[in-house]
This record gives sequence, C-alpha cells and structure tokens, in this order.
Amino acid sequence: MKAAVFFERDGILNACDTKAGHPVSPLRLEQFKVLPDVATQLARLKEAGFLLIATTNQPAVSEGTLSRRELDLMHAVMRRKLPLDDVLICPYDDDTHPCFKPHPGMFLEAAFKWSLDLDRSFVVSDKWPDAKAAQIAGCTSVMIQSPWIGQDHHDFVVADLEHAVSKILQLHSTLFTHELPVAMA
Repeated sequence: MKAAVFFERDGILNACDTKAGHPVSPLRLEQFKVLPDVATQLARLKEAGFLLIATTNQPAVSEGTLSRRELDLMHAVMRRKLPLDDVLICPYDDDTHPCFKPHPGMFLEAAFKWSLDLDRSFVVSDKWPDAKAAQIAGCTSVMIQSPWIGQDHHDFVVADLEHAVSKILQLHSTLFTHELPVAMA
C-alpha cells in the first residue's frame, strides 16, 4: 500500500485572506494564487515516493457564492503548477457531512481510491479540523504554526511548509522504511 501526504489547500498551497481573524478562501480565479516555493517542497515529497493530495472544505459552493466552474478553474491552475495526484473537495455547508473536515471522509475516500495506508500517511495544515480528521483517520498531523491550529491533538507543530516537509521526510525514513525483523520459526 502507498503512503500519501494530504495538504489543506487554503493557506498551505494557495494564499488566502483573513476576515475578522478567520481565513477566507478565494471565490474568484483572479484571487487564487499558488504560494511561492510550494512546488519545490512538494517535489521533495514526490521524489520520496509519496502521493500528494490536496483536500479542502469549500462550503461556498453549496452556499452559492462560489461556482463549481470557478472552483474547477482554480484547481486546474493549482494542478498545472504543483505535482498533485488528486484534489478532493467537500462542497457542503454542513459540518455534520462525513467529508466536511474535521470528519475524515476525504482521507477515507482517498485511501479507497488510491489504495493508501493511512497509518503511513501525513496531513499538513494550519487549521485544527485537519489535525482532528488526521487523528480520526490514523494519519500523522504536521501542523504549521498559525492562530487556527487550536488546542486539540497535534502530532507535530512546525514553523512553515519547508519544515513540515523535512519533518515528514525524517519520520518517513526512520519510522516507515526500516523493515522489522521477522521472527524465526
């Protein structure tokens, strides 16, 4: 089974504004900007053999303030600029929906679709719902320090995406690439 790194889209892969102290997703293509150096960092993970998957709650789709076409255009730009294998969205404005983070639905969907070992997979985010979804799904959370990481469970908190990638590569090489000895019969 394969390992993946899941990335929260807004604030990790693309820029997002803040309004009243909360992150705000772009609603138009002209607002959507992939952050600098993200492609370089993702390439390091791709070289190590990870599948790279963006996940994002986009309740503005069901609210009617973001068209699915506009969202698809943003994701087309992101996929052209970044070595992503997949982009999964939850378009619902319903925090009880199983794909709406902090629920693990998007991670479970990806595990089924891509034959992933979630115990060997990682979640990178700057928001607490991703850490909670990672915990429920059995992934390791690597949180980038922000006002939105909350007080709940986090496996690791780092300064930025470069440090998150380095932590994942370090953990992957020490925890998951060494075979355990097989007991002799």
